[in-house]
Amino acid sequence: MTTWANMNLQDSASPIMEQLIYFHDHALMIILMILITVTYMMIAMINNKLSNRFLLEGQMIETAWTIAPAVILIFIAIPSLRLLYLMDEINNPLMTLKTIGHQWYWSYEYSDFTKIEFDSYMIPQNEMNLNSFRLLDVDNRAPLPMNIFIRIIITSADVLHSWTIPSLGIKADATPGRLNQSSFLINRPGVFYGQCSEICGANHSFMPIVIESIPMKKFINWIYNFNE
Repeated sequence: MTTWANMNLQDSASPIMEQLIYFHDHALMIILMILITVTYMMIAMINNKLSNRFLLEGQMIETAWTIAPAVILIFIAIPSLRLLYLMDEINNPLMTLKTIGHQWYWSYEYSDFTKIEFDSYMIPQNEMNLNSFRLLDVDNRAPLPMNIFIRIIITSADVLHSWTIPSLGIKADATPGRLNQSSFLINRPGVFYGQCSEICGANHSFMPIVIESIPMKKFINWIYNFNE
């Protein structure tokens, strides 16, 4: 990664995040059109020296400025509701990852396999190497296969946490005594970073999340060699 790339969020790595980016651009274009229209009308009114002191009402313009915002909201609401539905849908997952939030680290359990579980701590600054990201790298990354639907089950062992990876478009609360679930598909290999997005205590900013997306063959080899 270049220095410039490190200063920005990672590129999308899932279909849901791509749709979220498209929706962001869609809403931004609508806002830009409204801004241009309102700015033009304000400038036109300021520069217009004509006045009509007998003007009491304007039924046509009042009807227009009542209907236009409603139409604009429909153009925003329909893709928004579609996205909310897609993000809530669980698409026949082929594997399950369980993550447990602790103060202040994450534990991972691969429920489809026996005895595949580990803790993931942030790498201290004095133990980092030149290729590590400060406050983002961990000692044990969570490998996941690409191009399959993965269900993630999230809970907490103590206080509220939030398991969040922006590039995958996933953010789910980890609540003590409750299992929350979500699903995602990683469409390219890579290492994807996230952090706890719930203020969970003094070391809240020191419990990062790192997912490593790998081909299925490498993932099977990792599972096979895990306990050796």
